[in-house]
Amino acid sequence: MRQIWITKEGAPEVLEVREAPDPNAGARQVRIRVKAVGINFSDLMSRLGLYPDAPPLPCVIGYEVAGVVDQIGEGVTRAEVGGRVIGFPKFGGYTDTLIIDESFVFRMPEAMTFEQGAAIPVVYLTAFNMMMFTGNLRPKSTVLIHSAAGGVGIAAIQLAQTRDCTIIGIASKSKLDFLRSIGVHYPIENTEEYAPLVREIVRGKGVDLILDAVGGKSWADGYELLAPCGRMVVFGMSATTSGKTRSIIHAARQLAAIPKYTPRVLMEDNKTISGCNMGHLFSRLDLLTPQFDEILAMYVRGEIKPRVDMTFPFEQVAAAHDYIHDRKAIGKVVLIP
Repeated sequence: MRQIWITKEGAPEVLEVREAPDPNAGARQVRIRVKAVGINFSDLMSRLGLYPDAPPLPCVIGYEVAGVVDQIGEGVTRAEVGGRVIGFPKFGGYTDTLIIDESFVFRMPEAMTFEQGAAIPVVYLTAFNMMMFTGNLRPKSTVLIHSAAGGVGIAAIQLAQTRDCTIIGIASKSKLDFLRSIGVHYPIENTEEYAPLVREIVRGKGVDLILDAVGGKSWADGYELLAPCGRMVVFGMSATTSGKTRSIIHAARQLAAIPKYTPRVLMEDNKTISGCNMGHLFSRLDLLTPQFDEILAMYVRGEIKPRVDMTFPFEQVAAAHDYIHDRKAIGKVVLIP
């Protein structure tokens, strides 16, 4: 098999394709011949040494794959040889051959491509968990989505549209026209001065739900924008990265800017702050499985559709990470073994 390894902390060039013997499926395990691998921002953070959950280096990362089952172990009931599936590994997904427990395998809808299959798991499950489960998204709510042109952002936009919400999307200036084209009511450029623009839009009523993967000062601004009974769900800290290599000073400054709230303050303000880290929910399949089943059903009904922006072969994985670092991606970036 062929895998992509993070050989050491650093720029995308530290990624290396290596070969190893094919593994075999054990009891209740499935072997997938991987056709597509999704890239997430946490992969970039792992490579920079800024993702605390990543395995010790050198390591293989990757949370989502799509492919074909070619071997099953004893007792497997969720998959069969030849089946087209989506897999949720907890790391190890940057590979062309994956061994995974059958509990983390889902059958792909017939119309779904492998590229879409690799693009849907993490971003749609993150968005669904934040909005429909934690965020209790009510019809006709006002929703503010940071990084709205990214994978989670586009997933969140599509989910918000199923509830007839007013959508405010923050993204790079070059992506605002795209956001308009997919139905975002108020696209805003991602500068530190976004908050006054949002206040003008909501006219003092506040925002019902905020999804923020930026961190730092953005979390303080978001809290002030919340309406009574509003919720802010945080799911990343992209502000801690300043480029393609690690800067401890920059990361420390962003961490220092994170506001602190006591339960008493939250009570008096009637506001809620929640977090979402999909990597920490692998032990809660009782929560995640029905959510992902509903996501696949929404795909079949035509309510959602993952957007694959670019695909890169394994040999160009450094270019794929560069593409995301440079904020060029609109949707998901996918690796092809």
